[in-house]
Amino acid sequence: MSPANTGPPFTHQRTPQKMVYYGKAACKNNYENYIDIIKYVFSSYKRESPLIVNTMGWVTDKGLLLLIDLIRLLSPSHVVQFSSSRSKYMPNLTPDYVDDMDGLYTKSKSKVRNRGFQLTEFAESLEFADEDKESPLMFTGHKLMCVQSDFAFRKTPRNRESHNRILRDLAVLGYLGQLQPPVPKPLCPLHGLTPYQVPFNAVALRILHADVAPTHILYAVNASWVGLCKILDDVRGYADGPILLAQTPICDCLGFGICRGIDMEKRLYHILTPVPPEELRNVNCLLVGAISVPQCVLKGQRGLEGTIPYVTTDYNLKLPGASEKIGARETEVTYQERPHPKPKFYRKVN
Repeated sequence: MSPANTGPPFTHQRTPQKMVYYGKAACKNNYENYIDIIKYVFSSYKRESPLIVNTMGWVTDKGLLLLIDLIRLLSPSHVVQFSSSRSKYMPNLTPDYVDDMDGLYTKSKSKVRNRGFQLTEFAESLEFADEDKESPLMFTGHKLMCVQSDFAFRKTPRNRESHNRILRDLAVLGYLGQLQPPVPKPLCPLHGLTPYQVPFNAVALRILHADVAPTHILYAVNASWVGLCKILDDVRGYADGPILLAQTPICDCLGFGICRGIDMEKRLYHILTPVPPEELRNVNCLLVGAISVPQCVLKGQRGLEGTIPYVTTDYNLKLPGASEKIGARETEVTYQERPHPKPKFYRKVN
């Protein structure tokens, strides 16, 4: 990292080397997909460089079991465990503790001192560069570093959700700030920025966090925060579109944007994004998740009169797809290795 990043995350955003859009703020009820994404990103890691893994910090309910799985999967050399006087009791994540505990998907393993063990259920699925394949993946434990913080943190269980939402909104606002001119001028409203026009048949669509009927997909996409992604499948040749994915792909995310509008006559998506044009040529998939455009962006646009679209408090959260995903599968008892699903397409009939 150069220079050192000492400020809040939204003040020093960088373009990652590898990124996947998960589409939700938490991984509850979708642990398998979360682990598959971590494996996909981790497979691009060059082991000659240091890697810092910032976990979610979720250690309640099944979070601790998932953390044990991740420690076994990533095999860190050091684990830094933060706590404070206000923290609830949590066991120290020593190598022996991790070794003796069952994870969410992995079972405990006995380890001979100073000798490593292999995790075949994870290691066999990791793909490294040719120069890294010569050395086998051996998990030799880690060094635990416990840090006791005396900082009086203002986040409490009561205000946790609003606190986290504010930080997410600041991250989105910081990203959208790249759309503004570099010179010090008044902020340009969204309707004053020139969007990219994307044909319906140039990109595939997928809603990540909810089951949405094909006839309502475009309502969900319009005015939404979208991940600009690249899937391996060729989406060209699917009539006029929209092209809908029947499965959630695990694929590279090249950046983010806002679907500012949809032209049904010309069959175009209008996308606002700071991603450079040379990168946008590789985008062939738009993913919509539960991360939304901050309300202040939609409500603070100058020059608009009357009712603001997509901003309302009169909404029935019991409608299908309004909140939690419908028909979410129960967590499986054991983790079964499976290849990344190949996206399936189907066309929307006019």
